Amino acid sequence: MSIESYKPPVSQLLSYGDCNKMNSGQWPNYVEELGFGEEHISELIRMATDETFFEIEEETDRLDIWAPVHAWRTLAQLKAEAAIEGLTPLLGFNDDWAMGELPEVYSLIGPAAIPFLIAHLGDSDAEIYSRAIAIDALEKIGNSYPDFRDQCVAILTKQLSKFTEQHRDFNGMLVGGLVDLKAVESARVIERAFATDRVEPFMVGDWWDVQVEFGLKSKDEVRPESENNYFRSFPNRIDISEESSTSNYNLGKLDQKTKAKRKQAKESRKKNRKKRK
Repeated sequence: MSIESYKPPVSQLLSYGDCNKMNSGQWPNYVEELGFGEEHISELIRMATDETFFEIEEETDRLDIWAPVHAWRTLAQLKAEAAIEGLTPLLGFNDDWAMGELPEVYSLIGPAAIPFLIAHLGDSDAEIYSRAIAIDALEKIGNSYPDFRDQCVAILTKQLSKFTEQHRDFNGMLVGGLVDLKAVESARVIERAFATDRVEPFMVGDWWDVQVEFGLKSKDEVRPESENNYFRSFPNRIDISEESSTSNYNLGKLDQKTKAKRKQAKESRKKNRKKRK
């Protein structure tokens, strides 16, 4: 179907604006401003996943390329449970804004998204940065809905327990999610993953940093020499080929603290959005 097939108020999102020029910390209130309701959910899902908008490869100032972003934000504000599975195509589009904002979308929709997120988290055939959407969404749900926090911790911990079978980057993302949930109860599994060198420290720091974040160590304590040697060994351990999943990291900006984790999977994904590819 063509872009012209969208009807008001959904069609108003075609010209709503460039998200790069909006306050990234606060989404517009689409529901109140444009009068969206449950009757618009199916068309909003269609717009959010319309491949027409994702096939534009050249740099452009067209406002309609932002329509999917506005659509999935609106679905989140409507708490549209139909969008939980309805937005599934976005997980395979490798779109920066989708990967950056879908965790918030699922979180706003609420705990009803948990079963779907469990399935995607455990899908070993999916690309790891797509699966990271599930990690971030579960972390957000756990922190936003206290009654579901323990469940989200258990889900991420169970996935991390498979660390020997998983990519080190993915394990690092899982550790990051658990740290954000302040999951001290998962420390033993996390320690085992680090002890077997199955966690990429660029994602979250090392085991010492995690202990500091959990309050198990004081940041004023002196880091053991063995830990310092571990970090000095990074340049010799990193594959800097184009195919390497760590080749885009800036060694000069290595931050050993948790706040620097998953740079490729989160905030940095929102840059240069005019070009989707």
